[in-house]
Amino acid sequence: MGFGSLRNIKHQKSISESNIAIFVTDSLLQFNNFNSLAIMDYKFINTEYLESVAGGDPEIARELVSMFKEQTIEIFNDMKSLFSAKNYILLGQLAHKAKSSVAIMGMNDLAIMLKTFELQAKEGKESQLYESYISRFKTDTDTAVIELEDYLMNRIN
Repeated sequence: MGFGSLRNIKHQKSISESNIAIFVTDSLLQFNNFNSLAIMDYKFINTEYLESVAGGDPEIARELVSMFKEQTIEIFNDMKSLFSAKNYILLGQLAHKAKSSVAIMGMNDLAIMLKTFELQAKEGKESQLYESYISRFKTDTDTAVIELEDYLMNRIN
């Protein structure tokens, strides 16, 4: 329906211009609310980076996400064990491995934190911070998994 048709309806049904404006505004708000519910705003992952690594292949993207989920669970459990055992050198090596995993998903902030963790743990420095690093790794990767699942369900073929 064109704008001319809206004018005809206005004259035929005595619809005021302000009512039309309200209708259009309400329709746009509903459309925007629907879109904001349908499209998750990713805060932890970078889908462009994931897509480039997967070469645009949805199956490779699914496989990468599956591997990420498995690796992050394993890494977190190993981090807790190594921290409890005060095996900081191996903990630093594990932080290095974790850094690579999160970088593939475009999680640059977490990768930077893991680099700091890696260097500190390998030298046995700032050990009072390790538990918070491990906790952040868990929180961020759990949230990333939610975002990745949304991405797989709603954004790739």
